[in-house]
Amino acid sequence: MIKKETRIPISIKAPLVFIGIFAFFTVLYIAKSIIIPLVFATIIAIILHPVVNLFVRIKINRIVAILITLLLTFLVIAAFGALLTTQASRFTESLPKLVDKFTEIINQTIIYVSGHFNLSNKEITTWITETKNELIGSAEIGQTIINVGSVVALLFLIPVYVFMILFYQPLLIEFSHKLFGKSNRSKVSEIINQIKTLIQRYLIGLLIEVVIISFLYTIGLLILGIEYALILGLLGALLNLIPYLGSIIAASMPMIIAIVTKPSPWFALLVLALYIFIQFIDNNYIVPKIVASKVKINALASIIAVITFGALWGIPGMLIAIPLTAIAKLIFDHIPPLTPWGFLLGDTMPPIIRSHRFKKNETKLNAPDK
Repeated sequence: MIKKETRIPISIKAPLVFIGIFAFFTVLYIAKSIIIPLVFATIIAIILHPVVNLFVRIKINRIVAILITLLLTFLVIAAFGALLTTQASRFTESLPKLVDKFTEIINQTIIYVSGHFNLSNKEITTWITETKNELIGSAEIGQTIINVGSVVALLFLIPVYVFMILFYQPLLIEFSHKLFGKSNRSKVSEIINQIKTLIQRYLIGLLIEVVIISFLYTIGLLILGIEYALILGLLGALLNLIPYLGSIIAASMPMIIAIVTKPSPWFALLVLALYIFIQFIDNNYIVPKIVASKVKINALASIIAVITFGALWGIPGMLIAIPLTAIAKLIFDHIPPLTPWGFLLGDTMPPIIRSHRFKKNETKLNAPDK
């Protein structure tokens, strides 16, 4: 007896899908304090895994190999932090002079505005003071302390997670095999290997992008004679990793320095032009060739992913939105019912399908005259 395949009506299936998606993102938002450090730790563990394997191959105990890898990683980060701290200390020493100069510029601006818009200096000063007090008042001290405390907790928690993930990696992989059954063992292994390769290549691409962008920023600021070019170039390249907002913040800092330290406001406009030009190079050449080629996600999916994860998890979500979306696409591509979603996220453009009427008219136009 042949059993008829039961199909769920679209009127029932569509609401179930939307409810499932809503529940999924609700869980992501509620559990973000648990999920975010785990995601970052997993990404870091995937990057460090080849180094651990290298030490294990030369007959070093696995626990010792993981500890050595974490120590080397800490030393590299500490060296980079020391470089930033050294450059930042020079900036901090000159900060009082910069503040005095900026205050002088604000006072001159107040005088100019009051003379051209029939406003008294007192009114403008009162408005600035009230705005400043509102901004300060809106920043809740208690919430700030909580945020700082959570960041400090993450700094201690993530290395522990990284160690555990690296140590229990065989257990986690075997769990994945058992979860999806023996028949899917080879496919699960293929997906895991592709995810590791994807994340490693993507982050290597990001590192190359940071080096190139920091070099371009630093050289450009040195040519313009902007002070603190090295620290501004490094910070600009790091902020550039934050989509959309990062580049705006990166450009605003050297513009303020140029306004304060240079005699003409044209230097600030030249700095803005420099950053726009470098962003053009980054968006049209560096990212497509070095970074985006590793993940193969179209621009629309990237923008939606960044906005979505930014709304869910803030800046950490924006940083990991692209690799998480790339992983989702990779998984969708290997599951037949979800392959259309993988195609939607991908960068493969199908041929443009033209209507029958358009083709008919085109044939008439191209027909030779008798």
